[in-house]
Amino acid sequence: MSASDGDRILALARRRGLIRAGDVTRAGIHSQALTRLVREGRLERVARGLYRVADRAVTEHYGLLLASQAAPRGVVCLLSALSFHGIGTEIPFEVWLAIDRRARAPLLSQPPLRVVRFSGGALTEGVETHRIEGQSVRVYSVAKTLADLFKYRHKVGLAVALEALREAWRDRRFTMATLTRHARTCRVERVMRPYLESLVG
Repeated sequence: MSASDGDRILALARRRGLIRAGDVTRAGIHSQALTRLVREGRLERVARGLYRVADRAVTEHYGLLLASQAAPRGVVCLLSALSFHGIGTEIPFEVWLAIDRRARAPLLSQPPLRVVRFSGGALTEGVETHRIEGQSVRVYSVAKTLADLFKYRHKVGLAVALEALREAWRDRRFTMATLTRHARTCRVERVMRPYLESLVG
């Protein structure tokens, strides 16, 4: 590895936050340069084929970025989406990630993943794209996340769903029309109706 190859890889990693082995190959640099940078402690391997600059400071949502890189078509959901939007008091120790029912679950040593399988509109509706450390990360909107919390209330707890609903309504983080649409998609409109009526009653 020439010094210039190492510098080019590090510059690319600093600019993007995370790089893949394929990014290095496409830049015309032999993949052995990655191995040498990791051995020297200048680059850190965070997952199979995924690297970051070793001394780079990370944000509080860095785990969401890693999860989305491991599953580019996945969507941050449920407790992780709630935390990302700054709603409620839950701070999940694992990243909740929605993937297609037929998709292969991503392999990632860190952070721990909680994979939930969605299909149809429940997977594709309400997806927002946010930037985390310069990269695009797919996260469900507040309204879609609330509907999902009620759908998966036996996994996350009804108290968590209710707390999030009340707080998000108080702070005007969604419209009732949007929430009702997502509740219908997630087939929890009837379950949510009495709670929504109590909000606006």
